Amino acid sequence: TGPMNSECLGNLLRITLSAEYFEDKYLTFSVVDQSGIAWELDEAMASQCGYTVTYSNWSNIEFRASALSCHSRLEKDVFTVTIQIKASYTPDMKNAATDLKSASCHYGPWSLREVVCESNYMEVSVRREVPQTVKDFIQDEPEDWTLAFPEAKAGEASIWQIVFHQPEEKKALLVSDAWSAGYGLNTTDTRVLLRIPYTAVQVQLVEAQGITFSAVRSSTFYKQRWMIMMVDTAVACPVDGVDYTNKTIIWTVPKYIQPLSAGATSFKDVLVEAGVDLRKLSTKEMASRKYVLSNDLNAITMKIPIGAEGGYYKTSVSSGQHGAKYTINLFLEHQWEDNKWGLTKHTIIKEIETPFEQVEIAITNNSNLSARLMNVTVGTFLPDVELVNLTIEGATVAVPEAVQHGYLTYEIRYANGSKAYVIQVPFDAPSIKKEYMTADVRSYTLNVTLAFITHPTRETFTVPVITVSTVKDAVLPSARGFCDGRNLHLIITRGNVDQNWLPFISDWRLTPEAVQKYNYSLKDNGTHLAISVPFLSSHVNYEDFHASGIKASLHLTLKDGITLANRRDFSISCRFSPSELIQCLPNGTVVITAVKLVGIADLDTSLLVLRDRQCKPSLVTEKTATFKFNVNTCGTSRKFNSTTMAYENDVLYFRPGNDTPVYQLKFVCSYAIKQTVDVQYESKKNPPPSIKPGFGSLALSLKLFKDKSYSDPYQELEYPVVKYLREALYFEVELLQPEDARLELNLDDCWATNSQSQDSLPQWPILINGCENSEDSYKTVFHEVNYSLRVKFPQHLKRFEVRMFTFVQGTTLLQE
Repeated sequence: TGPMNSECLGNLLRITLSAEYFEDKYLTFSVVDQSGIAWELDEAMASQCGYTVTYSNWSNIEFRASALSCHSRLEKDVFTVTIQIKASYTPDMKNAATDLKSASCHYGPWSLREVVCESNYMEVSVRREVPQTVKDFIQDEPEDWTLAFPEAKAGEASIWQIVFHQPEEKKALLVSDAWSAGYGLNTTDTRVLLRIPYTAVQVQLVEAQGITFSAVRSSTFYKQRWMIMMVDTAVACPVDGVDYTNKTIIWTVPKYIQPLSAGATSFKDVLVEAGVDLRKLSTKEMASRKYVLSNDLNAITMKIPIGAEGGYYKTSVSSGQHGAKYTINLFLEHQWEDNKWGLTKHTIIKEIETPFEQVEIAITNNSNLSARLMNVTVGTFLPDVELVNLTIEGATVAVPEAVQHGYLTYEIRYANGSKAYVIQVPFDAPSIKKEYMTADVRSYTLNVTLAFITHPTRETFTVPVITVSTVKDAVLPSARGFCDGRNLHLIITRGNVDQNWLPFISDWRLTPEAVQKYNYSLKDNGTHLAISVPFLSSHVNYEDFHASGIKASLHLTLKDGITLANRRDFSISCRFSPSELIQCLPNGTVVITAVKLVGIADLDTSLLVLRDRQCKPSLVTEKTATFKFNVNTCGTSRKFNSTTMAYENDVLYFRPGNDTPVYQLKFVCSYAIKQTVDVQYESKKNPPPSIKPGFGSLALSLKLFKDKSYSDPYQELEYPVVKYLREALYFEVELLQPEDARLELNLDDCWATNSQSQDSLPQWPILINGCENSEDSYKTVFHEVNYSLRVKFPQHLKRFEVRMFTFVQGTTLLQE
């Protein structure tokens, strides 16, 4: 128990470091020799000296040492290894804690030849005074002695060398040169050892029964008493031979391969054993795990179901996708006898990893509606996964900092070692998107991206989490309306869903700029929206009229600010006094405003007439037409009684080809016949006022506007203006100087020409003596000018509307 545990596994010592103890720490490994000197390990030294550092079961760290490793102490078949481990929370290893672990293992008896295939090196050790290499094999050629003998004969007892055999050449290296090249060499009283990293230059890839082996063919020379001894130190380890079929791992290892069997002619299997994690398994244990071990004439085969006991799944990432691989560390020991070596023991350690398989990540919404809390579980994950940060509205924050954004995260661990992560966020957190659905339902959307890292490989992947919860908590806006003598008013009380809803009348959006153009009133203080619209305006609907009044209505729609979908409709209807439509002036002038009813959709207000159909409106809008005339004209009838005199007329609308009106608005002006008025009069001998002709400088302008609102004139760069026949042209004449309120502008004559010269021919009169041309098919229409921010003196402006026409001669256009 404790942070480190040791096990003796044949000719290997294994020390396992606890994942909990060394988690999140930077580690260095050193091997302590018999003099107490600590030799820090790196990859090169580990493979040269017989050490292996690897991970097992997600995060456990495993250290393995060969019985004949560089700094082990071997005495009477007992080898002892001492390691030093430094652990620090920083990569510079400051303030590192140091742990020492020493362990001894007994190993024996030794075979004549032992071959070990570790994950990072190949090792062969042979007993001294073993048979020398056979002459008919490449390694037996006499010149091996020639290459070795001069150095060995002249050297001390510790001087020896190795000759590598390759197809092209042979190469001899002294022990110092071999050590510099990364090879590990050692001798004991009874054995000679050669250790070779898989990356060594002399390694060759050879094939046996379709399986590739890393192999080195070599002869090692050492001096024993007065003799030069040579031993065959060939080594071979399989590098592939693994297949995956029907959810099964199939590992095949050929027997008696050429580099290890050269010179031998007869073979006999002594033992074939296998296991997991360097532990041998009995036949019964293999059967319980559904392992199959078969030993045929030429090969040994192991079959392991993917997912079987003994292996484990670890998280893997491919192209950013989360997945898993099944990993199992198999162990095979094959002992055989042949007529050259006697007993050979071949030990193979093979870590097998299945191909990547994508794994979907479950996202479960367990939101607590009553607590107004988003609660999402993400996973499960294997123990080697860690949540490191969250991306919230484009900002990436570490897990501890996420709580400042309202995100609480914590880990759930299950009995089998797997885990899941829980994300909790209040519904009212700023990053939670709120959206009105229908009736009283709102949706709350959590959109966060989780970033994970795997240990120890430090691969990264992300998981987008988008969950939606619906809650019946929507408060819709409500409204109340009222009317005064001249306006319709709507006051909307906002709810909790309409922060981004926009007010519209039909398809016209109510903005501060837009309502100012029409002299409406719009006020919004965040909790209430108030709008006031005059009774006579283009956005009011007129439903009917009776003697009791005119029914007018205002319809307002709140639309979604993004999709413009209708969200809520409000309306206010009131009856207004008929007196709002008529003015009976004392001088006998009548001003009557007729309104378009919603029930007559095709009514053109410009075609409304009085009884005398020659009497047409002087001012026309989309929904109103205003007539100004004297009571003695336009077919007005007169009635008397004892006290009043009444003048009656009708505003009428006829559809083309029909003499029966579809619209009739009857109006009456009554005047008192007898009325006594007291007037105070004082005579003064002042001269009577007179008007005399005079001369002076007047500044005038003529502008063409885009519509009847007269708010947007055509600019110089927009000329020439293209219009179609009978399309309306809106002109405005303005007296610019002097700005004298006593002056009034009156238009006398206005005409159009076919060129820029006002005197050119042909000409067509638009105004004659201040009136429309009676010969026009579409007569000029005057528009009333009212005071506004732009218009300070309405009497200085005249506005009129002309239908587009062209000059013709016969049937030919004079100019297009």
